[in-house]
Amino acid sequence: MSATELTAQPSSGVSRNPVQRLLLNPPAVVGLCCLLLLLAGSAVNRNFLMPVYLLQQLQIAAFLGLAAAGLMAVILLGHIDLSVPWTVTTGAMMAAAAGSAYGAGWAIPAGLLCGALVGLVNGLGVALLRIPSMIFTLGANAVLQGLMVLYTGGHAPQDAATPLMRELAVGRTLGLPNAVLAWAAVSLLVYLLLTRTAAGRYVYVIGNSERAAYLSGVRTARMTIACFVACGMLSAFAGVMLAGYSGNAYQAMGDPYLLPAIAAVVLGGTNILGGRGSYLGTVAGVVFIVLLQSMLAVLQLPEAGRQIIYGALILAMLLLYGRSAKVR
Repeated sequence: MSATELTAQPSSGVSRNPVQRLLLNPPAVVGLCCLLLLLAGSAVNRNFLMPVYLLQQLQIAAFLGLAAAGLMAVILLGHIDLSVPWTVTTGAMMAAAAGSAYGAGWAIPAGLLCGALVGLVNGLGVALLRIPSMIFTLGANAVLQGLMVLYTGGHAPQDAATPLMRELAVGRTLGLPNAVLAWAAVSLLVYLLLTRTAAGRYVYVIGNSERAAYLSGVRTARMTIACFVACGMLSAFAGVMLAGYSGNAYQAMGDPYLLPAIAAVVLGGTNILGGRGSYLGTVAGVVFIVLLQSMLAVLQLPEAGRQIIYGALILAMLLLYGRSAKVR
């Protein structure tokens, strides 16, 4: 059974009311919410709909979008990666350190390699040792935190981002932020891999039933490891971009990205238990989260209130999409 068959919608012969049809299309739900946020934001601040402001928000969304893209691949398998925060930080710190020690050309490859190694360790622990991903990746996150504190001595890193890192994060090409173009390229690659390749179909099949996929000849362990490696690399790439945006890496720079990344994936309609989801929905979820953050910043809501809203949104969408599953 293919992933398309496993995630197919009911036949058109079944009568659905408009609300039910909307529930069956999470990207449309999130897109509608984005439109409502834009309208509400424009009522509070006239600059909310200005092209310059919107491009700036997309530039900020690119960092979250990269982390969410990798995290979605893991969630589609029915797993979770809680090492994203310090994978982001490790990728940023090691990229800046490599650029300072060995030359600017080594910075980005070093950051991506560190992310890939973290993902490889996570994948091996989950796929071969059969340790629950939540426990293993949470432990990996703690280990990375300790290693980075040991590396810096508990102080702020002194290595600055390389010119290429800064150009990638804050530069522009034909008037468009390079960060947005990089996110668009990654998004296109992820979309094509998930929808146009056998590997993408295997991800959905494993998420629906790993045992059935294994008995059908799918190399489930290899696919699981590959998805964790991709998540690690994309998280590290987000860290590299963040370091270029801020000028240098710093402690705990990835901490604010875990919950928003999970929220973006879930809001986009990806089943937290795996097997169902659309990458376009994840992109819409990322845009929604960034617009919501901007709206809350305009309203000067404290960080505690923002975390409460993120958690409430995840719970609300889980309930909503749970109802959607019943409709299916």
